[in-house]
Amino acid sequence: MAEQKHVVIVGAGFGGVCLAKELAKENVRITLVDRHNYHLFQPLLYQVATAVLAVPEIAYPTRAFFKHNKNVEFQLASAEGVDQERKVLLTNHGEIAYDYLVLAAGATTNFFGNESVAQNSYPMKSLQEAIALRSHLVHEFERAARVNETDDDERQRHLNFVIVGGGATGIEMAGALMELIDIFKKEFHTIDFSEVHVTLLEAMGSVLPMVPPDLQQHTIDVLRKKGVDVRLNTAVTAYDGNDLVLKDGEIIPTKTVIWAAGVRAQDFIKDCGGEVDRAGRVIVEENLLVKGSDRVFAIGDCANFQHGDMPRPLPTVAPVATQEAMQVKKNIMALIAGKTPDQLEKFVYHDLGAMATIGKGEAVMNGPMPVLGFNLKASGFFAWFAWMLVHLVRLAGKYADFTVSVKWIWNFFFGTRLARIIHSKLE
Repeated sequence: MAEQKHVVIVGAGFGGVCLAKELAKENVRITLVDRHNYHLFQPLLYQVATAVLAVPEIAYPTRAFFKHNKNVEFQLASAEGVDQERKVLLTNHGEIAYDYLVLAAGATTNFFGNESVAQNSYPMKSLQEAIALRSHLVHEFERAARVNETDDDERQRHLNFVIVGGGATGIEMAGALMELIDIFKKEFHTIDFSEVHVTLLEAMGSVLPMVPPDLQQHTIDVLRKKGVDVRLNTAVTAYDGNDLVLKDGEIIPTKTVIWAAGVRAQDFIKDCGGEVDRAGRVIVEENLLVKGSDRVFAIGDCANFQHGDMPRPLPTVAPVATQEAMQVKKNIMALIAGKTPDQLEKFVYHDLGAMATIGKGEAVMNGPMPVLGFNLKASGFFAWFAWMLVHLVRLAGKYADFTVSVKWIWNFFFGTRLARIIHSKLE
């Protein structure tokens, strides 16, 4: 038997896990590296933040994926860079030699250089951030319930909630937050809920850029019907933890700013020996090799793939990462078989469409249906049901499939959210 080549994968997100599963079928040795010991289902982080789901339902132990794959090892470590000349990955626990390396490290929040926002707002890209936000949201109502009735300004700060970003995360967060507030209306008897305000700010002229204009407008209409103040063409300039300053000079008093306005690559990506873009993503060739490398690939949110007549790089969504993972698997095996980098297959992305939920029984979806020969565009209950099915299929673990489906059905009929637990220190 030929000597096993060593493939190192950085990141246990959608792309990294998909690639490791595929390569596990081959005669190669795989090391999967991540700073967390779990795979996180990021699209549902907002449901942890709004007390719909519990942590084990969107986080799955990485090692559990590969308990039957002896050629896959997991290493808990933080990547810090790559020495391509020596063919080693640099981590906080030492060096890991590789024959082939795949960067699949995902992304983190992009504050676009606004330090005041970065220090005082609530991002939502990690499990820890979602849990912290959930505690904060519940805590704000507890604070508002005991604020001196004459202190109108302070009470208003506790009851103003601002979401920045009109992408899927911002939209879904806004809808879920309004439903959480509906539950609080029955429990906080001393709060005047006419004083509770949820504002969604988007710097561009539309929300959900990945769906057609009519679905964008439908989304805005639904959110406004729920009570969300949706503002387009509205940019943020500063936030000190008490007052949010808008570009037009308006000040919104608030203790809660949820930042869902953009992503960037992890910091270490710039130290991996490749060229990076403004968002820190490493630029890849059409075969997904890092530009200038013959054995380092990059996929998913940390990679910039823009070729041909593409107006912008591929979006930072799970289908991109998993499709790229499948292509990289083919290309690695081709290199092992003796092909040269210029002989590798080029990656072609097949757009599966987009969807976003706006709350119970409400969602939008748009995507190609090649089998039927037309584009499927929908909103309302049908889109929401489809959104549910798609996400259930993609969840990791039978436990999550069962408990999440039960909770979604229960929440739809009864609106119960028992995860409203404050984990932070009480003040």
